[in-house]
Amino acid sequence: MKVYCGKSVFSGIAIGKIRVYKKDEHQVKRVKVSDVDGEMARYDEAKEKAIQELQGLYDKALKEVGEANAAIFEVHQMMLEDDDYNDSVKNIVCSQEVNVEYAVAATGDNFSQMFASMDDDYMRERAADIKDISERLLRILYGNSGTEVQADEPVIIVADDLAPSETVQLDKDKVLSFVTVHGSLNSHTAILARTMAIPALVGTELPLDNSVDGKLGIVDGMEGKIYVDPDKDTLELMQRRFREEQEKKELLLTLKGRENVTLDGQKLMLYANIGNIKDLACVLQNDAGGIGLFRSEFIYLEKDSYPTEEEQFLIYKQVAETMAGKRVIIRTLDIGADKQCDYFEMDPEENPALGYRAIRICLTRPEIFKTQLRALFRASAFGKIAIMYPMITSIKEIRRIREIVDEVKKELDEAGTPYGNPEQGIMIETPAAAIVSDQLAKEVDFFSIGTNDLTQYTLAIDRQNTKLDEFYDPHHPAVLRMIAMVVENAHRAGIWAGICGELGADQSLTREFLAMGVDELSVSPGSILPIRKIVLETNVGEFKAGKEC
Repeated sequence: MKVYCGKSVFSGIAIGKIRVYKKDEHQVKRVKVSDVDGEMARYDEAKEKAIQELQGLYDKALKEVGEANAAIFEVHQMMLEDDDYNDSVKNIVCSQEVNVEYAVAATGDNFSQMFASMDDDYMRERAADIKDISERLLRILYGNSGTEVQADEPVIIVADDLAPSETVQLDKDKVLSFVTVHGSLNSHTAILARTMAIPALVGTELPLDNSVDGKLGIVDGMEGKIYVDPDKDTLELMQRRFREEQEKKELLLTLKGRENVTLDGQKLMLYANIGNIKDLACVLQNDAGGIGLFRSEFIYLEKDSYPTEEEQFLIYKQVAETMAGKRVIIRTLDIGADKQCDYFEMDPEENPALGYRAIRICLTRPEIFKTQLRALFRASAFGKIAIMYPMITSIKEIRRIREIVDEVKKELDEAGTPYGNPEQGIMIETPAAAIVSDQLAKEVDFFSIGTNDLTQYTLAIDRQNTKLDEFYDPHHPAVLRMIAMVVENAHRAGIWAGICGELGADQSLTREFLAMGVDELSVSPGSILPIRKIVLETNVGEFKAGKEC
């Protein structure tokens, strides 16, 4: 008897014959088109047909697994109407003038990859939904009727991966378990297993040949194993866990789609901070209005040599396309201080937080800076990218940046390379920048206050030094006054000001920031909905009046 180990998606025991399932996949080609309106009409027609199919699957599942579990196919219908998904397809078709099949495949791959790479189990599972609806749309666009999983008796289905829509077409009594070879908890099978409350494994190194097909198998979802000869059932434990996840999802969904407006009508832009494209799924899952801080230095930190212009361009382009017209603020590299990169070959410093870092590297190594800027400007043709420069202390720095930007734009023009007109802003994270923010505001499109560095520089406390924790006070009146002053100076100059540091996610200060007139908060994706709740429940006028009493 052979035993194969995998990752458990849903607990329980399944006993029966193993059926190996294989399917063909479409080879999607990128084709230039002249009639983008015609392509979008094809997309709308395919989307309508897909919704009709999903309604049929819902009706079937309703009879077999009940209303709550059949709801996954209602979710798929709603996802086909999702603005993020549809805007991405439209953006790719119209901006790149390509066929809708390519746009659907690219959108499906981008979104699925984002969710699959998430650390959070619940969010990774959403990759199955994205891939399923994308494959459904592609099948319809190509005029195929689709492939069904065939089974004449209760079986354990073993496959590379399975879509929920493929397996729900089976009678519930004919499906004992699902086991997939590749993938992880982002598998389509994970969704279906929870929907049907049956044992399932993913990431299982199981051969898909006659050594398995037709043999008696046992899936132990509790231990994450598939082997011959059955034992006891632990299904109820995982059913309870599944219900808990559903409850969590329902609680989050109650705030999704709501505008960030206080009771007395003050609006707030609520964006997300991310370190790489793996975080994008979490951004969309938590309904962020945009990305307020993309820490581009992580592209450098994850490599052993300088990332090329093309490598950076593809990353920035994917982010822009995925966010489909929502603002994406990308901070130029902030290497130095606590973020060291060996191949930069920087000399050791006594106090790196006050040393050679961020914009100081960029302005003294313009070849590195220009490579990143070229990638950013090229990517700005594919979405609403904004560029943000860190560690600014003077107008002189801003004007030197502008000179380098002009050089980059000239190079792109000479090469005939298209680019957009991205907003350009700066981080206010030094007391010097805060104090002269009235002058700096006349030179840029926006401010983003980096409260982490602003706090340590204002208080003269190294935030990495744990011995100073008792002295480190991010709520210090000096810090809050600086923030208020920066916001006021921004508004006087007609630009907006936000906060992208950790303080922005401090819910004890949300009302304070609203009272200051902060236009935007950029926080970790998981903080977006809790902060939205505070915003929706706040009357800023009453809060201000209460402070004056």
